[in-house]
Amino acid sequence: MRKTASIILGASTAALLFGSLLTAPVSFAQGAPKGEVCNNKENPPTDAAVQGGCIAIDRKKGNCQACHMIAGINHGNVAPPLISMKARFPDKAKLRAQVWDASVANPKTVMSPFGRHGILSEEEIDKVVEFLHTL
Repeated sequence: MRKTASIILGASTAALLFGSLLTAPVSFAQGAPKGEVCNNKENPPTDAAVQGGCIAIDRKKGNCQACHMIAGINHGNVAPPLISMKARFPDKAKLRAQVWDASVANPKTVMSPFGRHGILSEEEIDKVVEFLHTL
C-alpha cells in the first residue's frame, strides 16, 4: 500500500512539475517578461527584477535563453533550465557569483563570464539576479 501511494504521489508531482513547464506564463513572476514590456520607450519597466528579465532575454546582453530554458520562452536546452532558482540558490551572493563568472565554481563550464568579461555591468548583473530569483 505504501509503495502504491509513493508511486501515485511521485507521478502526481512529476505531472504537476512537467505541466507547469509547458504552460505559458500568466504573469512576469512565472517567466520572462514580454518583449513589449522591455521595449516600451514611453513607459519603461522600473522594477529591478523586470529590468533584469529584460537584460536576461536581450540578445545583445544576457541572451540567457540561448542556452537555458526560461518559462515563456523555452528556447535553450544546452544548460539547466532556469526554474526554482530561489530554492537552488537561496544565497543571492552565490547566484551572483555564478552569473559573474561560472568558471570559478566549475572550471569546465561553457557559460560566459558576464562580469569578468564585462559583458554586463555590475548593476545589470544585480538586476539579472533579482530576475532569476523570481523564477
